Amino acid sequence: QVQLVESGGGLVQAGGSLRLSCTASGRTFSNYVMGWFRQAPGKEREFLAAISWSATTYADSVQGRFTINRDNANTLYLQMNSLKPEDTAVYYCAAKWYNSGSLPRSEYTYWGQGTQVTVSS
Repeated sequence: QVQLVESGGGLVQAGGSLRLSCTASGRTFSNYVMGWFRQAPGKEREFLAAISWSATTYADSVQGRFTINRDNANTLYLQMNSLKPEDTAVYYCAAKWYNSGSLPRSEYTYWGQGTQVTVSS
């Protein structure tokens, strides 16, 4: 059974940093792109960043503040710096089979349950 589990969320003051982690199990994700999304109350889920073994891509809203990386096929991170109150949301990791081309920003197959990030002003 495939499972993605996020951790590292919490409460932080504006301008602070957090590092989210995502551990995947149930299969090897070496041929998958992995990504981070978030959903704030009353808003649609938003793509943040994605990573393959050779490339990354970011949403404009987090470019330069957030960094995605993975240290093996099944472990993903999101380093978040210069956090703002509008970054408050539930953050999700996700995975999608990937062969080549542009990194996908939607239609991911596997999802975690999410971790809450709250940024106070």
